[in-house]
Amino acid sequence: MTIHIIGGGLAGSEAAWQAAQAGARVVLHEMRPVRPTDAHQTDSLAELVCSNSLRSDDWENNAVGLLHEEMRRAGSLILRAADAHKLPAGGALAVDRHGFSAAVTQALAEHPNVEIRREEIAEPPLDWGSTIIATGPLTAPALSTYIRTLTDEDALSFFDAIAPVVHHESIDMSVCWMQSRYDKGDGADYINCPMNEEQYRAFIEALLAGEKTDFKEWEKTTPYFEGCLPIEVMASRGAETLRFGPMKPVGLCDTRTGVRPYAVVQLRQDNALGTLWNMVGFQTKLKHAEQVRIFRMIPGLKNASFARLGGLHRNTFINSPRLLDAQLRLKARPALRFAGQITGVEGYVESAAIGLLAGRFAAAEARGEIGEAPPPTTALGSLLAHITGGADSKTFQPMNINFGLFPDFAPTEKVRGRDRKKAMSHRAIADLQNWLRRKEAAE
Repeated sequence: MTIHIIGGGLAGSEAAWQAAQAGARVVLHEMRPVRPTDAHQTDSLAELVCSNSLRSDDWENNAVGLLHEEMRRAGSLILRAADAHKLPAGGALAVDRHGFSAAVTQALAEHPNVEIRREEIAEPPLDWGSTIIATGPLTAPALSTYIRTLTDEDALSFFDAIAPVVHHESIDMSVCWMQSRYDKGDGADYINCPMNEEQYRAFIEALLAGEKTDFKEWEKTTPYFEGCLPIEVMASRGAETLRFGPMKPVGLCDTRTGVRPYAVVQLRQDNALGTLWNMVGFQTKLKHAEQVRIFRMIPGLKNASFARLGGLHRNTFINSPRLLDAQLRLKARPALRFAGQITGVEGYVESAAIGLLAGRFAAAEARGEIGEAPPPTTALGSLLAHITGGADSKTFQPMNINFGLFPDFAPTEKVRGRDRKKAMSHRAIADLQNWLRRKEAAE
């Protein structure tokens, strides 16, 4: 049996890799460059759009770091490529965008069980059999219409915003300094642009007054995702919101003055050469000319040259708790599986994780078996359980991995509050290893 996968983003690429590694034949359908999107800039598979960071890599104390570690142990192509193209980012896993996506593309192109077809699929043919839809937040209109006919509902949507990228040579390092928050990682992985209170107030005022991208009719009812709000939307919620969000100065101290600034704009390395730096948390829907004008108000960025300005795109997802079974199959048409952000997970890592599971489930099915889901005590299992039944289908919204999705300890286990995350993480790794051993024995 051939497994067809629609969409060559992180989820589709991971699904293809997992299924192929399990011995299945895979055809990966990617519409770029036949049909471009509003957000992608290359034709590479697994292109990173919003950020080059896969967030915290601390597996003992952070849920997404735990998800990284579980995926590594499960043979993830996405994590293998990320580790090979890692950039300095404190405790985070940031990658060189182009090196990362090139590595994923090459690995799949060279795999003997994978065929890559560059074509748009508006409707998967019935004779395809096993199919995984992993088209992500930028699902093409024709396929979106097809999905709506299968699910008998309008697809839910929200906005995802893109942060600007600055050329390093244009940053005034006599104003900025290098330091990671709380000196994590190498201690100096971020460029910090300090603001005093007067500069901060002027910046907030400019953000609120800046000309924004016009809303189209379909956008008027589309909500933002709380974990990726445009910076001007955050500013509209109160003058201090940014100072307690992406511009918080805690854990930082200007090494030249010994004083903690009133607010800080951080930039994170965006490529291996260190020539491009991403404005952390500065996703925006300001018009391009306004971005240049307003962001040059930031100390150290007076003469900033932008390699990429911020933008806005719509994210689309289905009501997975109502529509999908525990194997990520569409209840109305079990030959179809869904993976990635379209299932209602948020974040690059979470999307790839669902792709990993979908690929494994599809490969097991091709062998005439039912794939065993990872235990709910693991990051992989808790995320799967949430989107396939753990969440309330009436209020379902995109979700990042977090320890709130994990089952608690029994009262007799007496795990203290400050030790809870670490204990959950160690329990997860032990349970994951048992799951992986059972799968290896079954295969």
